[in-house]
Amino acid sequence: MAGADIDREKLKVLIQSLDTDALREVLERAVDLLPTGKLPALIEGYARPAQLRREGGSPASLLATIRRFHDRSLAGRYFESFNVNSRNFMNKSRGTDTWIAEFLRLVKRCVSTPAAKEPLLVRTAFETLFNLLLEVDECRDDIIFFADEGGSWQVPVVWDEVLPAWFQTLAATANPAEYASCVRSTIAYFAHYDTEPLMAAALEAATGEQWAVLAQMADPQKSYGRPSFLSLDGSDQPPASGAAMDPGRTGRSGAARSVA
Repeated sequence: MAGADIDREKLKVLIQSLDTDALREVLERAVDLLPTGKLPALIEGYARPAQLRREGGSPASLLATIRRFHDRSLAGRYFESFNVNSRNFMNKSRGTDTWIAEFLRLVKRCVSTPAAKEPLLVRTAFETLFNLLLEVDECRDDIIFFADEGGSWQVPVVWDEVLPAWFQTLAATANPAEYASCVRSTIAYFAHYDTEPLMAAALEAATGEQWAVLAQMADPQKSYGRPSFLSLDGSDQPPASGAAMDPGRTGRSGAARSVA
C-alpha cells in the first residue's frame, strides 16, 4: 500500500490501541525513518536535545559512560517495583525496561568500538556490563525489579554478536590459561545453547598459545558457576605478561601452524 493511501487519523487511533511493547516498536521505527533534523520536534516537551547528544567514540569515553551506568545501577537508580498480582506478574516496571534498554545500548557500543589500540579498556567496558548481569542474578542489590522469576536471562543480549567481539579484546589482554578459562566459563553461564559457534569464534580470535589451551578443553556445558571478570577498580586486572602477544597471531589457522 502506498504511503499516500494511509489515513493519518486512523493511524493515530491504531497507535492509541497498541500495547506498550508494540507502541515502542512503532516509535523506534519512526526514529529510524525520520531525518536527524526532525528528531528535536519528535521529542519536544519530553526531553531536551542536549540530553541525547552523541557520546565520544573512544574506548575511554565508552568506559566512562559505562562506569556511570554501573554506579547508578548499584545505587538503585533504576529500581522501581509495583504490587504484583495474577494479572501483572509478567510485566516489567518502567525502571526495569529503562535499565534493559540502556544496558543493550551500551553493550552494542562495546561491540562497535574499535579495540585494536586499547583492548584492555574495551574489555573492561564489556566485563563491567557482564558483572552487572551477575549482580542481577545474585540479587544482592536492588538493581532492577522483576515481578516473577527474574534474572539476567530476561535481558535479551544477542550473545552470538557480543561474545565474538569480546573474545578479540580478551585475546589481546589475557594469558593462555586465563583466556581459555574465561571463554569456557562465560559461554557456559550465558550462552551454553550456542556453544559450537561461539567456541569456533573463540578459537578464531585466539593466539597460538591460547588456541592450544582452549582446544584441549571439553566444550562448556550449562553452568551456574559465576565467571570471573575484570572490575572497574582494576583489582582483577590481568598480569602484564598476559598482554604479551604472539606477533604471528592470525586466528585459528595461523595458531594451528604455530603449534605444529
